[in-house]
Amino acid sequence: MILRTLALIGLFSAAILPVAAAENSSGSALAAGPVVAEVDGAKLTAADVERKKSGSLFQARNTFYQAQRKAVEEYVDDYLLERRAAREHLTVAQLIDKHVSSTLPKDPSEESLRVYFEGVQTTEAFEAVRPQILEHIRQARLEKAKTAYLASIKNEAKVALLLAAPRVPVSLKDTPLRGGSDAKVTIVEYADFECPACQQSQPGLDKLEAEYKGKVAFAYKDVPLPMHSHAQKAAEAAHCAGTQGKYWEYHDKLFATRQLDVSQLKEHARSLHLDGQAFDKCLDSGAQADLVKAQLAEGQGYQIQGTPSFFINGRFFSGGMTFEQLKVIIDEELGPQGTQTAQR
Repeated sequence: MILRTLALIGLFSAAILPVAAAENSSGSALAAGPVVAEVDGAKLTAADVERKKSGSLFQARNTFYQAQRKAVEEYVDDYLLERRAAREHLTVAQLIDKHVSSTLPKDPSEESLRVYFEGVQTTEAFEAVRPQILEHIRQARLEKAKTAYLASIKNEAKVALLLAAPRVPVSLKDTPLRGGSDAKVTIVEYADFECPACQQSQPGLDKLEAEYKGKVAFAYKDVPLPMHSHAQKAAEAAHCAGTQGKYWEYHDKLFATRQLDVSQLKEHARSLHLDGQAFDKCLDSGAQADLVKAQLAEGQGYQIQGTPSFFINGRFFSGGMTFEQLKVIIDEELGPQGTQTAQR
């Protein structure tokens, strides 16, 4: 089954021509890539599937890439440990014992174990689960110390992951952009103003903007989730503010205050010195509703399952991300020279 899946991914990623190349000068569709199905004699090609199911195919490629990258990273870790062990004339197990296990602190006190036990949901007595608690703590400490040791080895080596990530072009039509249009990295966030995870990610994005000023551009697209009753109108309100040139100021206001009732949306407009009457008319009439719905449909087309989701230079990342996680990706995209510039 896995081999079949990989074969299909390869078929649609390597064998098809870009959609633009699948049309001739007169605009008529040309068959491109291998034929993947026939319906009453009509030949359907890989390019046909790509045009209609590009979101599903992209997510399949991205899932495979994430698994492949994890395997490569693990292999690199093993390689570094084996190389260091050989240099010290040790086995890997002996190396870990020398530089990791021997550095671990003593086992926690009985009092500390009992405090830990109080946070464990179990009907068993402390004495019954004490060995499992102690082993769990030992393993957690071992993994943390091993990760730190591996990081120190990596810092001494020149490690570059050259595995190409799948990318998808994301349109910025009718989408406000914060940062220079010539920025080397563009982050497109699909989010919901009422989404708690989106609100938690915002400080990291703000910090990223400050640290990489001029290097990173930001775009925000609306995916108002059905369980969030205020999200649709909040999204419309931001675009209504955008018609008066203050989309990002309004965007920031919504995340800062988390006040999303219609009356509060209108008050935000006045606090930003917008034309209140024009704003109210825009919001009440639903003038920006179609734009919000179009962005939602676009997100659904990419098979986005939740918010926030990010496309960073076309690379897909799902879920809330910390500043540290975002920074790793941005540094990868900027490359060594761009990273040095950003950190000055």
